[in-house]
Amino acid sequence: MFFFDILISVKKEEIMAVKIRLKRMGAKKAPFYRIIVADSRSPRDGRFIENLGTYNPLTNPAEINVKEEETLDWLSKGAQPTDTVRNILSKVGIMEKHHNAKNGKKATKKSAEKTTTKKSTTTKSPSKSTTKSTAKSTTKSSTKTSKKKDK
Repeated sequence: MFFFDILISVKKEEIMAVKIRLKRMGAKKAPFYRIIVADSRSPRDGRFIENLGTYNPLTNPAEINVKEEETLDWLSKGAQPTDTVRNILSKVGIMEKHHNAKNGKKATKKSAEKTTTKKSTTTKSPSKSTTKSTAKSTTKSSTKTSKKKDK
């Protein structure tokens, strides 16, 4: 009997897969994201464990605010960031700090300077609407000339 009680208690302690991911906020066509820690089985905008920061892709450059200590703590506990969050954390310099802490290296001056700035320095590509309109106008003019040649 005692042996079965031990087996049952071991099965009750379930290992939870924890992800660091984005939670979409904001209005329609105006996304704003929170960087959260959540159970991998919970829905995208559902229940979460902790809020680690924000990401606003609409500003130029994109605004990133991250609680550094809490994020490093969750990464050291084994929380897996999604690909997008991994890229965001890399831009801020947190992934490099986590890598150095995991491998026992000291932080370099360059990585320390990256983490002091809260905003990312990425630039957005020029708007696609202007390139589409010029492409349409050139294709229309080329079709008109080909019709004239056919007559």
